[in-house]
Amino acid sequence: NIEMPLLGLGCWDMWNAEAQRAVETALEIGYRLIDTAAMYRNEAEVGAGIAASGMNRKDLFITTKVNNADQGFDSTLRAYEKSCQLLQVDYVDLLHVHWPSPEKVPLSETMAALAKAKRDGLARHIGVANFNIALIEEAQHHCPEPLVTLQAEYHPYLDQRKVLDYCRSKGMIFTAYCPLARGRLFEDPVIGAIAQAHNKTVAQIVLRWITQQGAIAPIPRSSNPQRIAQNL
Repeated sequence: NIEMPLLGLGCWDMWNAEAQRAVETALEIGYRLIDTAAMYRNEAEVGAGIAASGMNRKDLFITTKVNNADQGFDSTLRAYEKSCQLLQVDYVDLLHVHWPSPEKVPLSETMAALAKAKRDGLARHIGVANFNIALIEEAQHHCPEPLVTLQAEYHPYLDQRKVLDYCRSKGMIFTAYCPLARGRLFEDPVIGAIAQAHNKTVAQIVLRWITQQGAIAPIPRSSNPQRIAQNL
């Protein structure tokens, strides 16, 4: 079983001082889930934002992901150790394989490394990102520890019902990245009319729609303090 915040801050496409400020702002406002990845090249800045916030580590839920180039047993563990150093933490709450890469490195090696990280207390939970149903099942077959989450894109323009139903059947939480369709939803006339009728922002309407489906945690990306607050 896994308990995680209902909504988090996605840190994709943020770097340097922008990333650090966004994390500090989000934590000050009340966010507790911070999502990053080695591929984002901002773990150091995210870690600096977490440290500057003064938050108690046990009150946070930090997610990171193993890059494709680092898959494999030994390389995954080395890469994860580096991620923890950059984030200035002894463990993360959720460690993902960022993308499937079975044609380059046997998936069994990478999943064995994630399982070892969990058994050794270096990651509280493990999961996968951007895997389809068949690959999730293959990953779980090779992993002696339970996979508790799938992270993938989800918003009103992308039908993920099959994957969502599968995750629910397995007791997995679906972490939804790009929940605002990379900004395309802001121009949607139907959602705009709903937002206006309820005196809410488009983002608030869409995030509410996602969270009310249950077992889905959206991680909208924003570095704008006002939008970070509105989203929460």
